[in-house]
Order: sequence, then structure tokens, then C-alpha cells
Amino acid sequence: MLVIAHRGASAELPENTLPAFERAIERGADFVELDVWNRLEVTHDPPRRGRHYPTLAEVVELCRGRIGLMVELKRPRGDTVERVLRLLDDEDVIVCFQRRAIEETRRLRPRMRTVQHVGFGVSIRRAAGGWAAGFQNERVTRRGLQTAMRLGLEATVYTVNDPARMRELRDLGVTGIFTDDPRLARRALGG
Repeated sequence: MLVIAHRGASAELPENTLPAFERAIERGADFVELDVWNRLEVTHDPPRRGRHYPTLAEVVELCRGRIGLMVELKRPRGDTVERVLRLLDDEDVIVCFQRRAIEETRRLRPRMRTVQHVGFGVSIRRAAGGWAAGFQNERVTRRGLQTAMRLGLEATVYTVNDPARMRELRDLGVTGIFTDDPRLARRALGG
């Protein structure tokens, strides 16, 4: 099962920061997940003027060759998808709620994996043709996972911080979990 450090090792350090991403690498995560806005700033909430945020380019420089990147696009518009893809490798993953951004990613970079978040009005079927469906932990069901698998999709679940739940999801065939604590996940999953 893939351990995806949600906004870095955010249980230990401030989320979406270079130190949190560095710590995720140290803790043995397979991927870091990060949130990117249209100006390619890395932050979960909309960027505010006067604050410094890491840029996607800075995160790529820190992580390249050390850990995979799962880049969640936050309300992309204009040429955001294209600008993000210029910085990423085909081994990285694009994550988004917006189907249009997933489709544009697949058009521009057919080999790049995509995760379509589902729920909240987005059907699992909308993820078809991509790599995986992304389920919220509190809303994922056995039936939803079976539907994803029937459609040929992998399944990821966010955000899981309970060791027993991690093991339960692994046993249900989930491909990867987003967690704030990659060290806890490694211990819970036996690696």
C-alpha cells in the first residue's frame, strides 16, 4: 500500500512547507501530496497577499529523485494545468476534484497518472479512464471501492490517521492512503 504524506508530514510540522516535505522523505513515505493554486503557490487555502508560500518549483527541486509527488490542483483555471505539468515527470500524479483538469492532464500527458476525487457530487464513474478514484475516509464504502475496481481504477483514501483503519483499508484492497503521519502508517502497515 502506498503511503502518501498528506501535505507532507503534517502531524509533525506545518503543512505544505518544505520542512514537512523533507520530514515525509525521512519517514519513508512513497509520495508527498501538496496543494497548488494558479500562481503555482503551495498552500491548502487560497493564497493571501503578503504571505510567502513555497512554490511548486521549490518543492520539485527538494523532492525530485527522492520521493514521488501527488499534486492536487486547487480550482485550476487558464493555463494552470499546462504550467504545472511542465514541472512534473510522468511518474508524478495529478489529483483534482475538477474533471476538466483531469481530462486536460490526460490530453497533455497521457502517461501521467491521475486521481479523480469522488463524492461530494462527483460520481466514481467520472474517474473512469484515469489511474485512481480518491475517496474521503469518512465516506468510503466497500461498495464504492468495488465499483472503482470494476471500472479498472485503483483506490486512494484521504485522510487516514488511525492504524486500525489503515490496516482495514489495506485489507479491502485500497492502493494508497493519504496520512498526516507517514511514520505511523509505516509502522501500522508493517514496513
